[in-house]
Amino acid sequence: MALKREPEKHANHERWLVSYADFITLLFAVFTTLYAMSQTDKKKVEEIMESLRDSFGYSKASAAPRINVIESRDMRIVPAIRPDISISAPSRTGVRGGPAKSRAEEKDFRQIKSSIEAYLIKQGAQNKVSLTITRRGLIVSLKEAGFFDSGQAQIKPEAYELINTIAEAMTKYNNPLRVEGHTDNIPISTSQFPSNWELSAARATNGLKYLLKHFDVDPDKISATGYGEFRPVSENTTPDGRAKNRRVDLVMLSGEAERGEP
Repeated sequence: MALKREPEKHANHERWLVSYADFITLLFAVFTTLYAMSQTDKKKVEEIMESLRDSFGYSKASAAPRINVIESRDMRIVPAIRPDISISAPSRTGVRGGPAKSRAEEKDFRQIKSSIEAYLIKQGAQNKVSLTITRRGLIVSLKEAGFFDSGQAQIKPEAYELINTIAEAMTKYNNPLRVEGHTDNIPISTSQFPSNWELSAARATNGLKYLLKHFDVDPDKISATGYGEFRPVSENTTPDGRAKNRRVDLVMLSGEAERGEP
């Protein structure tokens, strides 16, 4: 007996809809997850921003900053620290009327002396200047050969850099300054300088005017004096001794020396 064959089924052309529906469902799930993640991150970011605003004193309700003020009961005065003397970049022009200056004591004299000597060594100019500390204070001797032409009272232009450096260190304090001119014992007689008195006084006066013009110096605390040949630091019997005597001294007075003045 022959078997009855079932009729052939027609092809289903709409099966793609099932796959498409699954794809759309998965895509919707992905975007829903991403959206949820972004919302979570946004919330975290907002929390972080709020924390930062609170830390820096910004109020959320106002655009203006709310400054956090430290309670004053725990505040203490910070002790003053005297700045180190810097001679690496000397000032060309002083500013009067600045902060009040302190008075230099012996330890300050030693610090100024060391700073200037280090600069002189760096510039190879240690033979042009000598520094000593005495009961009068700090004495900086500018030797004639490095700062003046023979028989002249005008400061050499090439000496300005050294003078600026020295003056910058000395005028940081309010000690009185004395500019003192000295010569050797060889007489001078020119139309401009009839004697060593005039020459020494002119050199000291020119030094004083330079300091007053370019640095913060109180006119009440600076003076110029010419001593001529009568306060030598060496014998005038040799060329080397006479060279040491031809000088202009910048004297930064100590408290003891100032009290002893008229």
